[in-house]
Amino acid sequence: MKNYTLSGLFIIALSVISAPATAANYIIDTQGAHASITFKIKHLGYSWLTGRINQFEGEFNYDENKISSSKIKVIIDLSSIDTNHAEREKHIKSEKYLDAKAFSKVTFNSTRVIDKGNNKLEISGDLVLHGIKKSIVIDAVKIGGGDDPWGGYRVGFEGKTTFKLKDFGYTFDLGPASQQVELTLNIEGIRQ
Repeated sequence: MKNYTLSGLFIIALSVISAPATAANYIIDTQGAHASITFKIKHLGYSWLTGRINQFEGEFNYDENKISSSKIKVIIDLSSIDTNHAEREKHIKSEKYLDAKAFSKVTFNSTRVIDKGNNKLEISGDLVLHGIKKSIVIDAVKIGGGDDPWGGYRVGFEGKTTFKLKDFGYTFDLGPASQQVELTLNIEGIRQ
């Protein structure tokens, strides 16, 4: 009887150890500065204005074996926008432009994730900006994943999207070329 019990436990242990990866929850590592959100927009059509968002947080659920069940949520503090120029930031955050005081919270919640093969994903979701919700698509690439030196597991992605400011109710005009924002998200998640 003892041999059967030990054999059964051994078989169960082996099946758990060799089981394929399943869905896992991840927190985006903003504390360790292993994530960034950057943007660029044309300034009057003459040059690029680039910047980053300094304060954001997020989480995602990722299942390598069933990509379509994956989900991501990101919350951005728009008042943390940084263009490396304090006077310009005051200008951009003002009520005349982004109105970052009244609309500081920007959210993205995925609604669908499509596996495009070769570590490429198409993430559709709802972006709420300036109090207006619109669907956008983020083209993402899985950079990699693995054990970290602190005993955890991490996975990283890069995502890119573009959207028009006027779709979110912004009416300021810096020229037609300045309406399109290009956003890049580089995220590294820590498995929970």
